[in-house]
Amino acid sequence: MRLRELETVLKTNPEQYPRFILPGGDKIPAHFHVTEVGHVAKRFVDCGGILHDTSDTCVLQTYVADDVDHRLTGRVLGKILDLGQQILPSGDLEVEIEYDCCVVSQYSIASATNNGEHIDFNLGSKKTDCLAKDKCGLEESGCKDEKQTATACC
Repeated sequence: MRLRELETVLKTNPEQYPRFILPGGDKIPAHFHVTEVGHVAKRFVDCGGILHDTSDTCVLQTYVADDVDHRLTGRVLGKILDLGQQILPSGDLEVEIEYDCCVVSQYSIASATNNGEHIDFNLGSKKTDCLAKDKCGLEESGCKDEKQTATACC
């Protein structure tokens, strides 16, 4: 989901409580805080030597504290996003949710649904991939099976 779409969902549902649903169906606890709005520009060289300079995202860092009565509404989350406008170059950025549950993970927002009291944001998994399979020999090594990862094949 792009930032502009997220802002529209929040403005359309100002009194609903955002609820982030992880890919496995678990939810980020309802008393989460959004502690950072970040602009992340990823520039890298893949293992085949090709420069990539195309990944810009808006990352919302969630934090779960002990104050279990804390709840963000769509309006409050929208105000937090407004604070990020000073560093976010555009509303076209993809939004990712950062969540710390034993390890810090980032999830894309796959969809949003108004579910009465909540706005359910279904989070999608991010996957790693080799961008130079032809140079690494992965195509020839039998890594075409989607159940195997590049690490398992190598």
